[in-house]
Amino acid sequence: MRNLFINAIHNRMKIELSFYSKEDNAIITRLTAPMDYGPSRRAHDKSDRFHFWDYESDKKNHVLSLQPEAIKALVVTEQNFHPKEFVNWTPNWFIIRDWGQYS
Repeated sequence: MRNLFINAIHNRMKIELSFYSKEDNAIITRLTAPMDYGPSRRAHDKSDRFHFWDYESDKKNHVLSLQPEAIKALVVTEQNFHPKEFVNWTPNWFIIRDWGQYS
């Protein structure tokens, strides 16, 4: 799963993600963009997580940071994304990539 995710970062491919949502107590499927893989800078638990941009959140588009065990399915789609859709800061990624000014 990690390798699929990292390849999707490099190829700028969107991911159909199914994951367990504690908030909803259900499995949810969303169209996402892979952002990074590594510890969350906000969480107390510094274990590695998958970080996604959620295009379809019911509240607002936002970052999903999920531990591997929360992910039920990860399918790389044929849809491309452009980092400018969600990167509006100076990134400091864990996974090195060639995203031009968004790297």
